[in-house]
Amino acid sequence: MIRAPSHAWWHTLSRLAAWLAVCTLAGAALGSAPGGLTFGLAAALGRQYLRLHRLLADLGGRRRLPAPDGWDLLAEIRMQLYRRQREARRRRQRLQALLTAFRTAAEAMPDGILVLSRRELQIEWFNRAAAGLLGLQKRDIGTRFRNLLRAPRVADWLAAGAAEPLFDLPAPNDPARRLQLRLIDYTAQQQLLIVRDISKLLQLEQVRRDFVANVSHELRTPLTVIHGYLDMIDPSEHQELAPLIVEMQRQSGRMTQLVEDLLTLSRLDAADHLELEPVPMAPLLASLLAEANALSGGRHRIALVDSAAVDLLGSARELHSAFSNLVANAVRYTPADGEIRIEFAANDDGGARLAVVDSGPGIPAQHLPRLTERFYRVSASRARDRGGTGLGLAIVKHVMQLHHGRLEIASEIGVGSRFACVFDRDQVLPRAGEPVRS
Repeated sequence: MIRAPSHAWWHTLSRLAAWLAVCTLAGAALGSAPGGLTFGLAAALGRQYLRLHRLLADLGGRRRLPAPDGWDLLAEIRMQLYRRQREARRRRQRLQALLTAFRTAAEAMPDGILVLSRRELQIEWFNRAAAGLLGLQKRDIGTRFRNLLRAPRVADWLAAGAAEPLFDLPAPNDPARRLQLRLIDYTAQQQLLIVRDISKLLQLEQVRRDFVANVSHELRTPLTVIHGYLDMIDPSEHQELAPLIVEMQRQSGRMTQLVEDLLTLSRLDAADHLELEPVPMAPLLASLLAEANALSGGRHRIALVDSAAVDLLGSARELHSAFSNLVANAVRYTPADGEIRIEFAANDDGGARLAVVDSGPGIPAQHLPRLTERFYRVSASRARDRGGTGLGLAIVKHVMQLHHGRLEIASEIGVGSRFACVFDRDQVLPRAGEPVRS
């Protein structure tokens, strides 16, 4: 057991004093007490310098220090260094075990993992899954990731900041395999690239799309026949069955609209891009206003405000479908004597937005993020009574994605809702005529 530092100081000074006393007495016996004292000091100093030299040699050689013996101050210094070295060795062993466990877990993961330098995106490490998905080899360590995947989509994704995952990228060594890339912050100097094989997911999604499209297509003909025959029956001629006939006509019409919406979504899902053309907004806005008035039947105050004085670059058919859904929803869910406004305005960034604003009951905030999900309903009973299919906003979202735009939703209970289709400046064209106002 090593004494406390204060004891080491006392022990060292005591031994030095005893050694100098012995040297002085010996020098006095030989006829020169100062000479004996000088010899004692020189011998003590030389011994300490020799011990310091050995200590520095041990430290410089990066060798494991032996457990010290002795009670003096230098022995205490050695003991403190020995303890620090032992603690550092234990920490290093723990860190090495953690690193080994991390690499073992990373190697076992089915997703590819690459550690990239933040500045140059150089590959510092990757697991076996990444090697299989991207065709990497050990010699690729230190290579820039941009130089390995030269796909234009990857370059554009990285140039844009890689804030969102990159979907449906063909694997470099197997184009039939589809990948998803996600870049996340790892440390101050590194980033983590996650590579996932989504081939099966995309196949399942395609199966779902084909199933919905095929079933919807097969249902369209019989529903059309049923709806046609029901329309031929005059409820006034069958008073006792009139309520049943009216309800069947209403439900068959709702089913027909549901099938049409499903087919529309299937068509949008299958479209990678749209054939873009100039879309004159003045007649389109006038058509939306007419549709709103027809659906309302005079029950609402409907206004159109066109202050943008621009046209859009897109698909007239799909844009009309999206805008019509917003208008129909506003009419459907706004109480009688409520107000509905169709606003088409320019944005400060050079883009434009078409907004449908209503004075309806509003939507609770917790429902807003899920409104564009298929068949999602804030209130199932209310939507059923109003005749909605639950697919309108999903159609709007898909149309906006194909136009590189976005759907913004804002609502407040008791105040109303605002649904806005926002377009980038690349989708905006000058308009030749005057804006429509009412």
